[in-house]
Amino acid sequence: MGEAPKTWDNGAPPITAYFFNYSSIFVKKSDSMLDYISGRIAELGPTRLVIDNQGLGYSLEISLQTYEALEGKTEATIYIQSQINQRDGTQVDYGFAGKEERELFRLITGVSGMGAASARMILSSLTANELREAILSENVNALKSVKGIGLKSAQRMILELKDKIVKGDSASSEVLFASESNAAADEASSALQMLGFSKPNVNKAIQAILKANPKASVEQIIKSALQML
Repeated sequence: MGEAPKTWDNGAPPITAYFFNYSSIFVKKSDSMLDYISGRIAELGPTRLVIDNQGLGYSLEISLQTYEALEGKTEATIYIQSQINQRDGTQVDYGFAGKEERELFRLITGVSGMGAASARMILSSLTANELREAILSENVNALKSVKGIGLKSAQRMILELKDKIVKGDSASSEVLFASESNAAADEASSALQMLGFSKPNVNKAIQAILKANPKASVEQIIKSALQML
């Protein structure tokens, strides 16, 4: 805030005058700021969704998998993941009908050379169960069947994701992830990238660290990665 209270000498009551620098007031949106949104489905297409929440329309990019899950519904809870478009630096918000699909999206975009567009294409072409089976069985051809995914990309996905995906025990969960490790890895990855390290090198280092110590904390991951990068 600006100046201290001013007192006029004309007998009038003291007037407190404050001067604000509005240019310094801003709101910053981060990946974790908006986790999910519930509301009425205002628009729904194979690649785009608009959720109406208290009169505000939130536009989200979606996969065919989410589109099929929402088709015929009037209301929904959508889980959100924000990504930065590397070409122009703009933020794009992706929406998912379930947490499992969002976690798959995060894992795919964590693979070296895989972006959000590729992740959405994969999730539009393969179900969670099909993707899990393709990775666990090292079925390169199944992954290559997705438009835009070549041999090297398919091999990288298998190499980097096989240890992160395990078979589920119950009918309600097809894919189980080491959620604590993933959360720690995500936080450590963001911190290391803010320090100036490239995403591919960071992911490679974190993968090696978690392979040796799956329960490593954020601090342990960052310290070990700094020694490797």
